[in-house]
Amino acid sequence: MSSPSTKSASRRSAPPDLSDAELARIAGELAEGKPPMVWFTAAAVGVAEGKSGKVVALGDPSVGDFLQVRPTGSKDVLSFGPSEVTLTKPARGTTVAPGGSARTSPESVPAPSNRKDNTVTQPSTLPSTATPAPRSLAPVPEDAAKPAPAAPRPAKAPVARKTKVPEVTVTLTGTADGEWTVDVVNGKKRSVKGMAVSSAAVAQAAKILHPEVEEVVAGILEAAREAQQAKVSQLQAELEAARKLLEELGD
Repeated sequence: MSSPSTKSASRRSAPPDLSDAELARIAGELAEGKPPMVWFTAAAVGVAEGKSGKVVALGDPSVGDFLQVRPTGSKDVLSFGPSEVTLTKPARGTTVAPGGSARTSPESVPAPSNRKDNTVTQPSTLPSTATPAPRSLAPVPEDAAKPAPAAPRPAKAPVARKTKVPEVTVTLTGTADGEWTVDVVNGKKRSVKGMAVSSAAVAQAAKILHPEVEEVVAGILEAAREAQQAKVSQLQAELEAARKLLEELGD
């Protein structure tokens, strides 16, 4: 039997990590839908040494505690490091010590009895009692004696994290004079503000988006075109009147 100092030294020694081959074996069994069985070492925190559990998922090894294990008899899934579990099942009556060694539990020694053996003499006048005949027991079938095998629990699939995609808002603004600007808001940040775009680009984008959008934009462009045409006609009339007045002044 080892001394207390030897035991404390073995507990302070760091347990070996699972090898790359053992991690590859765990990953292969998880891919087949068979959660592998592991046993907790003395380095495991919050779980008794030698207790078993099943690995349900593997995380990123750079995190440290990347082994997701459900201890036997528990519904919770806990995170452990590669030094806190082992694939080697400890022998009965032994516990897994750090470094992969096994410690044998000390055998229980019966305590010495302090009682004295006293001889009791029964009087001969006690009536003798007849020993009852043993009852015959019906034979039990072998199938009834064996417990039914427990159905394996399905492994919980790791919950996929949802990636947040920021919303993008594009606002197109047009005036009666045919001037167009665009604003872009990415999430809560305004990326583009009041950028001028040509009417031709707006018409081309409207054709790609949807027929209803194209119809609305075409109506706005047509109204702006008519307004500009009226302005040109007015300017041409004013220019012609100015020319006539200039000719009259020249004569």
